Amino acid sequence: MRLIKIVYISIILGLLPMTAFSSQEPANQKKQTPWKLYVDSKEAYEMKQKMGDQVLFIDVRDPIEIMFTGFSDVVDINIPFKIANKDAWNQKKPVYLMEINPDFEKNIADALADKGLTKDAPIILMCRSGGTRGAPSAKQLWGKGYRKVYVVTDGFEGGKIKEGKQKNWRRVNGWKNSGLPWSYKLNKEKMYFNN
Repeated sequence: MRLIKIVYISIILGLLPMTAFSSQEPANQKKQTPWKLYVDSKEAYEMKQKMGDQVLFIDVRDPIEIMFTGFSDVVDINIPFKIANKDAWNQKKPVYLMEINPDFEKNIADALADKGLTKDAPIILMCRSGGTRGAPSAKQLWGKGYRKVYVVTDGFEGGKIKEGKQKNWRRVNGWKNSGLPWSYKLNKEKMYFNN
């Protein structure tokens, strides 16, 4: 009983990670973060429902991508980790070049302050699939005083179907495929604008 009290007090004080909301660490090292705090979309939703304004939930996708793939109002704010540069072309793929948002960390610090939170507050980062921007965006915050940065491992759209008629469609797990609230209607108050 004494050990349970110590663990509970340690979680409340932030001395231990909140394992009740922590999914398994991804096998792919590129998807791992220094904090080793991971949640799937359902756990992120549950965490936000239980903790409310005591956690900052950020969608790190480019706003143009969100416009075509959807958004959830459960998310507190959109702060893109990478932004499409419409004046540059990606030579490896037939798309615009994606560049790291130079104000990413500052925007997060500002969003915390706007909610009356400090860098000790839990932060949840969600990208499209949980891979290419989730962990890298978290790593961008490492060493800057943030204590609890979670990554949504299955992202907003989830993973791709491996075979069949819908091969490569994003219909495996993810926020949209888990029955969680989302819409194509965007909340202007939560969207990112270059200022």
